[in-house]
Amino acid sequence: MNLYPTLQAHIEKAQALSISDDRKVVLQVLIDYVQQKVNQQQEINLNFICTHNSRRSQFSQIWGKVAAAYHGIDLNSFSGGVEVTAFNERAVASIKRFGFKVSKEGEENPKYFVFYSDDEDPIVTFSKVYDDAANAPTGFAAVMTCSHADENCPFIPGTEARIPVRYEDPKAFDDTDQEAEMYDTRSLQIGSEMLYVFSKIHMK
Repeated sequence: MNLYPTLQAHIEKAQALSISDDRKVVLQVLIDYVQQKVNQQQEINLNFICTHNSRRSQFSQIWGKVAAAYHGIDLNSFSGGVEVTAFNERAVASIKRFGFKVSKEGEENPKYFVFYSDDEDPIVTFSKVYDDAANAPTGFAAVMTCSHADENCPFIPGTEARIPVRYEDPKAFDDTDQEAEMYDTRSLQIGSEMLYVFSKIHMK
């Protein structure tokens, strides 16, 4: 897979990050789910869920797909929320800094087409509720990327598993001098952890 050079450099940086033992315990549940699907030769569908589907869940959808592809694993990567907003422009700016190529369609809650290689289809991202028609209706794991959604969505129809993998919200740094740095820090953390997850999957 021919990744864009800037993205390849950021992937190498993400792989070099240290992941704590506590986080590895959290991520092991996701590793086990994906490995089970591989062992059963079934489709792998992950729906990354956060309240507004605007930052952390979008980062996770994108990095999940890229990390799986990087390790030769076919993943259907989705994201959703409990209310519709938009893929936050600060998060979009961050993925552009990481070397993704991004095109936009529409103005209010636009669709973004996120390219990581000229040889692969783009990742299509936009804010939507978790059960939007664009997402897998059944046979998926709900990966809860924020505490609010995890605590306020007691039941998500169609799930095979519910896996909390929570991240701190970079929104806290909006309109500060640290804004770009903290968005990039969160994106890099999510990239690092998704790359770790898929590096642990053994293909038959």
